[in-house]
Amino acid sequence: MDYKLDGNVALVTASSSGLGKASAKALASEGANVVINGRSEENLAEAKDDILAVAEGDVLAVRGDLTIPDDIERLTDRTVEEFGGIDHLVTNAGGPPSGPFMEMDDEDWYSAFDLLVMSVVRLVRNAAPYLRDDGGGTIVTIASRSVKEAIPSLVLSNAVRMSVIGLEKTLSKELAPDVRANAVLPAPHETTRQRELIQAAVDRGEYDSYEDGLDAKGDINPLGRIGDPMELGDAVAYLSSERSSFINGVAIPIDGGQGASNL
Repeated sequence: MDYKLDGNVALVTASSSGLGKASAKALASEGANVVINGRSEENLAEAKDDILAVAEGDVLAVRGDLTIPDDIERLTDRTVEEFGGIDHLVTNAGGPPSGPFMEMDDEDWYSAFDLLVMSVVRLVRNAAPYLRDDGGGTIVTIASRSVKEAIPSLVLSNAVRMSVIGLEKTLSKELAPDVRANAVLPAPHETTRQRELIQAAVDRGEYDSYEDGLDAKGDINPLGRIGDPMELGDAVAYLSSERSSFINGVAIPIDGGQGASNL
C-alpha cells in the first residue's frame, strides 16, 4: 500500500533505538525525509545507518535532550533548515523510573512530567506552525498501554501519561482540520530495552535462557508473543499518512489483544 509520504518531512523524537527508531524506519521506507533524535551521538549514527538501508528519502540525525527546551527548539529549527518544514511529528520519550507510589518523591514526579508531558508540549508548540502550513499535518504520540490499564509498580507511567492523552485529544480538536493528532499505546515489543530486561531476569535465575524469558513474556498475550517494533512503526506510518485521513483524536492499543479494558 502506498502511503503517499514521498517528500514529506517527519520528525521523530527519541528515535535512536526502540519504538522511535522503528517508527522513523517505517516512515523513511515510505519515502519521507526523516529527522531522528537521541542523546547519544554514537547511537544516533548507528540508527541513521540502519534507517538509510531502507530509506527512500533523506535522514538527518540531531542530538538533543527532550527535557531541555533549548534542545527541542534546536531540533525543530534544524528540521526546518534542512527540509523546509515539518509535515509529521512523532513524539516519543523514554519511560520514567519504575516503582510503587510510596517510593516516589516530588523530584521523581516533576521529572516524569517534564520528560513525558512537557517534551510534547514544547515540541508541538514549536512544530505546529509548520504542521498547519498547508494542511495534512499529523501528530502521533507513542505512549503506553498503561494509559488504558494501570501496570503494577509503574505509578509514574500510569498517572503521568494520562496527561499526554488529554493533550492529544485537545490538539485533535484545536489544530483540526489542518492537523490530525492520535496516539498509539504499545504493550511490550522486542526492543533493546525489553531484551535487557529479559536478560537481567535470566541473570537473576528467573529463566533458564533468553528464549525462555521471551516465551514467558509472550505467553500472557493472546497472540502468544510480544510485538516486533516494526509492527508499531508501521502503525505510526499509517496514522501519518492520507490512508488514515478520517482517524483523529484516538489512542490505539498496539498490544496483540493483551489489554483487558473494554475501551
